Amino acid sequence: MVIIASRKEVAQLAGVSEATVSRVLNGVGPIREETRQRVMEAAERLGYTPNALAQSFARRRSGNLGVVMPYLPKARIFSAYYFSEILSGIGSKALEGKYDLLMLFREPGGTMDYLNLFRTQKVDACIILGAKDEDGERAAIRQLSEAGHPYCLINQHFEGESFHVMDADHVEGSYEAVRHLTEQGFRRIAFLNGPPEFSNSRDRMTGYRRALEEAGIELDESLLFEGNFSRKSGFAAAEKVAARLKGIDAVFAANDRMAIGLQQGLRSMDVPEEEMPAFVGYDDSDAAELGAPPLTSVRVPFYELGCLAAEHVLGMLEQTPPSAASRIPLHRKLPTRLVIRASSLKRK
Repeated sequence: MVIIASRKEVAQLAGVSEATVSRVLNGVGPIREETRQRVMEAAERLGYTPNALAQSFARRRSGNLGVVMPYLPKARIFSAYYFSEILSGIGSKALEGKYDLLMLFREPGGTMDYLNLFRTQKVDACIILGAKDEDGERAAIRQLSEAGHPYCLINQHFEGESFHVMDADHVEGSYEAVRHLTEQGFRRIAFLNGPPEFSNSRDRMTGYRRALEEAGIELDESLLFEGNFSRKSGFAAAEKVAARLKGIDAVFAANDRMAIGLQQGLRSMDVPEEEMPAFVGYDDSDAAELGAPPLTSVRVPFYELGCLAAEHVLGMLEQTPPSAASRIPLHRKLPTRLVIRASSLKRK
């Protein structure tokens, strides 16, 4: 028979009240260090394990770190390199901090009521993925920020706003990608970008323009194409690209999935390998190395973005009451790195 110790027994052994035991084990209120040590030693000797639900009520916390995700019907979102890497990073820090991850999905075309997540104590902090620069989203995040709740955006920034953001340097990443192509003599460089409501799409366009300008190449609007970051959108873009293929000698795509989809689309149209343009992708996903030929790509530290975002919000959460420093907006950009493989090398 297993005997489970009670809080009353811990209090008797430590020589304190049950209320003091509760405050020590839940980390609530000022406690003398000597008292805290006596309670912890008594709890350890008796093998006392506090009830997790009772702890959350005592702290007025849910124990959940919320992760807001876009709702993408029929998309294998958790197998996508972008989401799986970021979630792995977030999860590793949540585990260290003894928090559970609560996945929250936006309604298609809707705006999440972020404030309500905190009002209902559904989450203690939240990390936002897939945010778009739209009026409703901007206003909802502004309310969250003004209320002082722990939150962080990943891979999306809003011009003119003081939001907490963990990002990568997509301007520099795309600049390096296109410069790599111009240095080899490619001049007719098409760009398959993502939707403009994502700041990383606009940042990549900035880097693309800068690299062309430095190489003395005039921007050709007819070489600009748009997808939605899916392989299918890259495949669908093949028809438009093929119509201008004689005027294209290289393609820069805003992620690997679109680059691979475009390659597959051109091959399905029986474009000979010797007429295929050079390709550079973005993200440096696992699929980049498996391409034929292997895909040159810009490596983005998605795992690290997830880790740092989680560290940031959990650090804000532990500052009770919030310090002035926790209200200073964070906008951190991690460096990217171009990984060169056969797909972008000029044929001899």
